[in-house]
Amino acid sequence: MTWLLGIFTFWLLMVMILAQKSSNVLSTQRNFNVVPAQNFNQRTGLKTDCLGSYMRLTVDKSLTLGNQVEFDALNGSQIEPLTPSLAAKCGFSIDSDPWGNYKVFASLLNCFAANEDDSEFDVDMRIRVDGVKSEQDVFEVAKTCNYDQWAPREVLCTRNYMEVSVNRLPEEITALRRRPMPRSKMLDYQWTSTVPEAITSTYNIWRMVFFTPNQKAMLLEDALRTGYGVTTTRSRLVLRSGYDMPDTYVENVAGVPMKIFRVTTYFKKQWSVTMLDTVAACPTGGLSFTDEMITWNFPRFNPLMRSTQISILGMFMGIDGKQIDSAQMTARGYVLTTVEDHFVMKIPMGGPDGYYKSHAVNNQYHITYNIEPMLELLWSEGGMDATRYKVLFPIKTPFMPRPPQFVDFTDADQRIFDVLLGPFLYDTELANLTFSTGVFTVAEANAMGINVQEQRFQNGSKAFRLQVPFADAVVVRTQVDMTVTVYTLHVTFGFMILPEYTPFSHTSSVDVSLQDIVLPTVNGTCDEENFYVVISFGNLGKNFNIKLGVRDMTPDLRTEYDIKENATHMSLTVPFLSSDVVFELMYPSSLRARIDVLLWEPMNKWTLSDFSLACNFPMTMTECFSNGTMSALAVKVESVPQLVPRQLTLTDPSCRPKFSNDRFAYFSFEANSCGTRRKFYDGVVMYQNEITLGNGLQVHQQNKKGVPAIPEDPEYRVTMSCFYTLNDTQTVAFFTKPRENEPLPETGFGELQVVLRLARDGSYSNFYVKEDYPVVQYLRSPLFFEVVLLQSTDPQIELVLENCWATMKEDRNSTPRWDLIVDGCVNLDDHYETIFHPVIPNSVPNPSHLKRFEIKMFTFVLNDVVFQEQIFVHCDAVLCDAESDGICKRQCPSPLPLKNGKKVRREASNVQSLGMLVSSGKIVLSSA
Repeated sequence: MTWLLGIFTFWLLMVMILAQKSSNVLSTQRNFNVVPAQNFNQRTGLKTDCLGSYMRLTVDKSLTLGNQVEFDALNGSQIEPLTPSLAAKCGFSIDSDPWGNYKVFASLLNCFAANEDDSEFDVDMRIRVDGVKSEQDVFEVAKTCNYDQWAPREVLCTRNYMEVSVNRLPEEITALRRRPMPRSKMLDYQWTSTVPEAITSTYNIWRMVFFTPNQKAMLLEDALRTGYGVTTTRSRLVLRSGYDMPDTYVENVAGVPMKIFRVTTYFKKQWSVTMLDTVAACPTGGLSFTDEMITWNFPRFNPLMRSTQISILGMFMGIDGKQIDSAQMTARGYVLTTVEDHFVMKIPMGGPDGYYKSHAVNNQYHITYNIEPMLELLWSEGGMDATRYKVLFPIKTPFMPRPPQFVDFTDADQRIFDVLLGPFLYDTELANLTFSTGVFTVAEANAMGINVQEQRFQNGSKAFRLQVPFADAVVVRTQVDMTVTVYTLHVTFGFMILPEYTPFSHTSSVDVSLQDIVLPTVNGTCDEENFYVVISFGNLGKNFNIKLGVRDMTPDLRTEYDIKENATHMSLTVPFLSSDVVFELMYPSSLRARIDVLLWEPMNKWTLSDFSLACNFPMTMTECFSNGTMSALAVKVESVPQLVPRQLTLTDPSCRPKFSNDRFAYFSFEANSCGTRRKFYDGVVMYQNEITLGNGLQVHQQNKKGVPAIPEDPEYRVTMSCFYTLNDTQTVAFFTKPRENEPLPETGFGELQVVLRLARDGSYSNFYVKEDYPVVQYLRSPLFFEVVLLQSTDPQIELVLENCWATMKEDRNSTPRWDLIVDGCVNLDDHYETIFHPVIPNSVPNPSHLKRFEIKMFTFVLNDVVFQEQIFVHCDAVLCDAESDGICKRQCPSPLPLKNGKKVRREASNVQSLGMLVSSGKIVLSSA
């Protein structure tokens, strides 16, 4: 069954081959499925064309892009990998474009072609592709080309080799070649024979002389070993050389450099020697470029011509090895003319038959335009044999810098960077992006929220668009002043040029300035004890420093001031007596204090907010007590910054503060000490003292240059005064020299008490108390009264009884009323005289502070009718200066005066005394 299947397949192949003479035969090593096609095979992406003296194989990018591609030449069962040296030696030229399309030109006279009568040629090749599948894919191509239009001399110039063939072999020399069976005619048959490169012998080719231009002779074997291609066919001698072979040389022909390959071959047989001259001359230059046009100049007369008697039989232009007609040339803008000594070909830059290619030169983006035109000339010399000359000339323009344009579409209102970089050619890929925070691939950048897009244009170019929000971490924010932020996107685009994977980069930066800063603000309130400060962060977050007074905020201060904060605000509580608070003024019952809060940016030293809050806080600055003790608090105020409170004294420099620190000085002293002065007004007695710098010291300040300067009035002086009235003491402190920003008067409160009390007996050692009233007494029993000034220790004050009387009711102004003492003297109309009892010195601390008198218990009667069996005793007492004249020095007409001297009355305008009113409790007449 297997044998029958093999015969059937073989005959099927033969029928297909006979049906289509010139065909492609494609197979894989694994299947050997024959898929005939005229030109292009959709399944494999392979295309073959017979173009005169060579075959062109095209491999589509769909098969090769991104894969490794290798080509082999087949000669029966022999497989020869086409290395660069072997390709140049045997007549193969391989090229690819950036898309991955490959072109292979194989000379019909190549080392491995099966030749039948120099008119039918079988070219077999194999393509190996790695990466299409998990294992290597192998494709075989077999192409039969018919060509019998050989000129006596054929010269072919390709990108990697020069070939010359002539049909002037001596008749007696025959090239013995056995034609192998084409691979298209093979199935499972194993071909074992090989074909020599040239069937010659030492008597056929004797030696070869190369001109460099000096002569260099070598044997055939040496020439083949060096890398030259030497082949004989039935009627032709074929010589081939690469451009870099040592026995070639360059000659400048009409301004065009040409590579020359000149050889004389000697054939020897018996007694005769035949010599055959061959030469190939291929241009390596002659190009000029403008932005719009490529001009290629080819010498009209070249080393292939032995005379100037040249007849041009044909002049043709082609692209990629294939001729094009005049209509096609006109449509594409191509021009081929003869100008004096040159054939001139003009090709528009960027034409459709070529392509642009990207390059990186010194990390800068450049492009080249690539095209492979063909020039074919046919001429004869003096009517002799013709020469066909073909040049496949790959053109690559010089590197043309094309720096990409960085276009900024950023919309500040949307707060997003939007930039476009381009254009680039199709072969340029964006590999990565470098920001201030690091390097990211395109996929990583998109995953981060950065929008990276590739935008393609109709002409095949493309650009890359980048969108980055202002708030992204890769954006650098710089605060250039207190209200303006500069947002900077600094990015380096990392590119890769395919298929070479050549890297290059482009760095761009874009800045946007926005007046978008909301500065932090400070607000505050006060109560009777604290400042309450609230700091709003604005949109700067917490990127600023806080200074309270003269101290920067520290962790300890945060704890001390009970700081609380969230994402937008911070609050703190500062007691008004804190060291970070300054005192501005003293008021009668308060202290004016101020807290200063400074917010500042540390890097640029910008002041963001300068806030001050001043409030009046209740505080007793001066106190006066009824026992004659006075106290005062001196405060270091802002207007006297150099004051040292411990240096303050009272009028008597020996009286210093009981307590002091760097802000306060506290004084406590008796009213009759420390140089206190006393003065009487209408119903008021005043005690006065001063707080100053002891020993005449002055408070020194500094001017702006740091040099000590003495102000016009540098003294620190506070005058305190206490004003006493009956049972209600007012104390007032004031300055004798009030100045701006200095402490203001302060009012204190106290009590100076004068009381009337009833003694139990004449010893005045025991008295009735409030709970003992009403006191019950028998008619005409003695009542011992004492009027006393309590608590005061001032020996210069004397208590004087001005008037005393009795009433039936508690109201001191009620009637009826009976006078007991009138103007400091006893009532002479009273049959039961009031008796004054002197105070024995040293029996009490201050004898002048009390007065004692005695009356008899009585009751009010009218027409022998007793109105009420109770009485109340009232007195008007006067406090006066014992050393001054006035009520304290008057005389009484009675035998028992209070004081010796003239009786006088008080005058409100000049009296130095203080009047007080006292009353007794209820005294009831006993009915027993």
